[in-house]
Amino acid sequence: MRRRLRIFAIGGFLSYRALFGWLNPYLFVIILLVPSVTQILFFAYLGRAAGVEDDTFYVVGNAVVAAAVPCLFGMADTITDERYTHTLSLLVVSPASRLALFLGRAAPVAVNGAIVAAFAFVVGALLLDVSVPASAALPLLVTVFVTAFSCTGLGIVNASLGLRWRETALLSNLILYFLLLAAGVNVPLDLLPGWLSTLAQGIPVT
Repeated sequence: MRRRLRIFAIGGFLSYRALFGWLNPYLFVIILLVPSVTQILFFAYLGRAAGVEDDTFYVVGNAVVAAAVPCLFGMADTITDERYTHTLSLLVVSPASRLALFLGRAAPVAVNGAIVAAFAFVVGALLLDVSVPASAALPLLVTVFVTAFSCTGLGIVNASLGLRWRETALLSNLILYFLLLAAGVNVPLDLLPGWLSTLAQGIPVT
């Protein structure tokens, strides 16, 4: 058990560091934090112009989607990088627990997604003067973590498809665009076509 926990913790930590060029803070801010805020501002002002929903709707919704972005791309890139560096085959045939190996790589990515979502929510709320009742803080936090771990699962599925498709970034973008359209974070579900609204019920972000 101790060996599995060691594989989970150390393997996951090293894999996560490698995702960002050995954890370059500049890349983290430019790739994850800044776009999460600009996305909130874009859809909030678009919503104002269209008169669809208020700023709170877009701040909360896009903060949740912000958790999905690093999870989808991060998990897919983690497995893809292992393939490109020819270490994936070694991981698969090693005697180490595969569950510990891949959960260790997934956990930091999911936590990272939750942190990005929290940052996006706080900054977006401050910039747009949005206030959320204290009673909603815990449910929102739980929602963010559930979304982050669910979208990390989507990232794993994307990575497995990438073993055949080869290009995981394209599929990650397609999934992200679908989430922005159909998950009810930018367009209310009751305004979507019936079939799309029904399909959206199975999406983690929804």
